[in-house]
Amino acid sequence: MSDLTTQARTAVQELVDAAKLRPGQLLVIGCSSSEIVGSRIGKGSSMDAAQAVWDGVHTVLEQGGIRLAVQCCEHLNRALVIEREDALRFGYEIVNAVPHAHAGGAFATTVYHAMKDPVLVEQVRADAGLDIGGTLIGMHLKRVAVPVRLSLSKIGEANILCARTRPKYIGGERARYLEL
Repeated sequence: MSDLTTQARTAVQELVDAAKLRPGQLLVIGCSSSEIVGSRIGKGSSMDAAQAVWDGVHTVLEQGGIRLAVQCCEHLNRALVIEREDALRFGYEIVNAVPHAHAGGAFATTVYHAMKDPVLVEQVRADAGLDIGGTLIGMHLKRVAVPVRLSLSKIGEANILCARTRPKYIGGERARYLEL
């Protein structure tokens, strides 16, 4: 499991750097522990794999002051685990559910129990995202998502996809833009 921790840490650090995330910005992670251990999504939840990924992710985010939302599986309508203070700060509506390994997923359950004051919300608009195992996090990113390529393409057996977001370009031919 230490390989999973190292892979997760590397992926998150590279994404945070590539997206130029600043303290207080929101990162969404969707994670299929089933895919990580070589099963089909939703068919082989692994609390050990989920814990290993969490062990790699949380220190990077804490050090950078990056806020986290973790997508649950479709059994909880892809709601997200987030700290209550962040839900209130961002103005997200809190919903009533508690994830567990077979309704929410192993990673969401692990994070829910690791957070100080976790709640679930139905949607977020994150600044960047990490999709581990094809969990389809795109609905939780801000409107203009830009793919990010990392030095690794898998965590365990699960494919990973990453994205950052940027503000929309507005104006016309006379407009000037900041380099993002």
